[in-house]
Amino acid sequence: MIKYRKRRQFKRKSLGLFLVVVTWSLAMGWLISFATNAQGATPTSEIGTVDVIPAQYQLGQELYLENCSSCHLALPPQVLPTQTWKNILQDSQHYGAQVQPLVDPPRILVWRYLSTFSRSIREDEQIPYRVNNSRFFKALHPQVQLPRPVEINSCVSCHPSANEYNFRRLTPESENTQ
Repeated sequence: MIKYRKRRQFKRKSLGLFLVVVTWSLAMGWLISFATNAQGATPTSEIGTVDVIPAQYQLGQELYLENCSSCHLALPPQVLPTQTWKNILQDSQHYGAQVQPLVDPPRILVWRYLSTFSRSIREDEQIPYRVNNSRFFKALHPQVQLPRPVEINSCVSCHPSANEYNFRRLTPESENTQ
């Protein structure tokens, strides 16, 4: 009889300890998720870029924007393949203009950002150097009648905040074609 009581008390204590641990874990998980969601509470429509950029790539993005948007609209890396970005970063002849290529370490940071968020091309595919030749650009713009020739500055006709690197905001007319 005493053995049975001890076993029953042990089971109760074990069950009680288990319930305390589960309750504690759930409470901590809820608090952690609440804290992390509060930090990233920016609504998707206000993020601007196509992807949320993790902290380790933010400096590369800032350097990219600083260097590229001083002359033209900076395009999201997703619209051109990785190989195009690699060639652009290494070439001093930038679409007919002589530019000073980035040097290390800023070049490495920009490259890490661009290579992470761009896409690879197929083996049989030619490297596109114009957005209208990029299958990624075309895939991101289905059912959109693009002007000929497509020019980077024409992006603002559909993306009014493109100058601020916000390609999510669209004009009301463009929202129906995306």
